[in-house]
Amino acid sequence: MTKKNTTQHNEQQEESILDILRILLSGLSRTAIIIIGIIAVVLIAAFALVYWMFSSNGASLTTKEHIELSPTQIERIEAIGQWEFLSISDEELVDTVRHGFFGDDELVRIYTGTLRLGIDLADTEEGWIRTDGDTIRVLLPDIKLLDDHFLDEASARSFYETGKWSQADRQALAAKARQKMLARCLTPANIASAEQNATAQFHQMLQSMGFQNVSIRFRR
Repeated sequence: MTKKNTTQHNEQQEESILDILRILLSGLSRTAIIIIGIIAVVLIAAFALVYWMFSSNGASLTTKEHIELSPTQIERIEAIGQWEFLSISDEELVDTVRHGFFGDDELVRIYTGTLRLGIDLADTEEGWIRTDGDTIRVLLPDIKLLDDHFLDEASARSFYETGKWSQADRQALAAKARQKMLARCLTPANIASAEQNATAQFHQMLQSMGFQNVSIRFRR
């Protein structure tokens, strides 16, 4: 069959199909044709919506994404060591009185200190950070005082002093100031504030590493 004959044959087939469609449509009323058109449009729109939903959320609809945290990444986090989340500066005025036969001696001194609250990643338990499907789960140790030597004795100054006082007397006064600072600063409210900062900073760090779903809680 020549190319010309093939073209003519195809045109005849197309004309035959069109004739069949004309016959079918001519047997329908105008109302039926409109209804069929509306149904066709609705079906096309429905198929398009289903396709869009599956294409945009296909990963979550088909399989649960699984992520991994490598041992190297865990070691780098643990290498941070102590992590401070709240720093509190305090000043305390403390005094002591010594009663004598000829009168009383009094020593009043002002002490300053800075208390650092945070966590020590050396206190973490095995498996403290792990993957669970598409989520990173973190179990942090309790917030604690990171440095016991927070009292700045070098900057202590006498506010009022009568009589003679030994170095042991001054050390006892410093210990009193230290206890007052602990009572004032190591409170449930400050610990809660440090926990909030820790949660926010851990979220930020892990999300910067590419992990979007992060669950953080404390051991207490």
